[in-house]
Amino acid sequence: MSTMDLTAFKASTTSAEPPASAGLPLQALWWDAKGDWDKAHQCAQADPGPLGSAVHAYLHRKEPDLANARYWYNRAGRTEVTIALQAEWDMLATELLAL
Repeated sequence: MSTMDLTAFKASTTSAEPPASAGLPLQALWWDAKGDWDKAHQCAQADPGPLGSAVHAYLHRKEPDLANARYWYNRAGRTEVTIALQAEWDMLATELLAL
């Protein structure tokens, strides 16, 4: 996914489907940007690793279900995030795009 930067990833949300090379956590952010929280949650939930858990935490914070979000931050091995939701989305997307 490293050939795409944050600007290009955000622009890709005008398409019908996420970029083919996007892993599940990045797909979750893509669907969230499209306004489909349920589909985003399905993608995050399907990745049990730390990155999927970090995106899962973000989604529950956005919901808002802060107790559930704290659980997922803990599963991801991260401290609870309190920055603006869009800033957290950007941070996660940037991290995932760099992989």
